[in-house]
Order: sequence, then structure tokens, then C-alpha cells
Amino acid sequence: MDMRTVIEELVEEAERLIREQAWVLTPADRAVAAKAAADLRHVVGTPQFQQALPEVVRLEHLREALAAVAIALAHVHGRLAWFLGAAAAALMPVLHWRAMPAEGGSTFGAVPPAPQQYTEAEDAIRRLQSTLVGIATV
Repeated sequence: MDMRTVIEELVEEAERLIREQAWVLTPADRAVAAKAAADLRHVVGTPQFQQALPEVVRLEHLREALAAVAIALAHVHGRLAWFLGAAAAALMPVLHWRAMPAEGGSTFGAVPPAPQQYTEAEDAIRRLQSTLVGIATV
């Protein structure tokens, strides 16, 4: 399953839990979600913008997005932490990607992703970002 699909499933579950009031958002949850959403919006731009960038910069942005999720995760507990933890786990493949040639040396297992994998990961980040905006404003 690609990242976009995993994130979509997480989002659907989160939205259901919030709608059914099984997940009651706290003001702290909303504040962390708002900050994380802003951070994600800052690092992953529109599809047109991202696709015009060199792969090494796109990968840098994806790693920054994963870092933003991890930082947000460090500041919460309960359902938001579980949601962010699952989102971070879904985005983990970007840590094994490389955009630079190996030049005959070790890559520590890093592999070049297919071009569509960048797009899938960026779409997943955008979906996560829009969901966090929703969480912040519920």
C-alpha cells in the first residue's frame, strides 16, 4: 500500500472518531494540530511547485515534513499522538530514499524512489496537512 492510501485510511478513521465523539479534541490538541499543519504547508508546496524542483530538494522537503510530524508527536498524548505516530510510520519510507548517485560507495540501503513515489508522498503530506487544519478548527 502506498503512503497516500495509508494516510487516507488514517484520516478516515480520525474523522470518524471525531464525528462519533470517541475522540474529544482538547485545546492543546488543536494547537499542536494547527502548528503541525502550518509546518507541513510550509515544506510541501503545490503539486506544480514541487514537481518543478530537483529530486534532491523534493526529498529534503519530504524529510522536513516527516520531522514536523515527529516534532508534533513529541508534544501530545492520547489519540492525537497515536494518529501522528501512525502518520509518521506511513511516511517512513522517505528515510530510505536517496536522490543522489551512489558513486560506487555504500548507500546504507538507501534506494532511489520512482518519480511517482515523490508525488504520492507529497499528496499524502497535503492530505495530512488538510486533516490537521480540520482538527485545529473543530
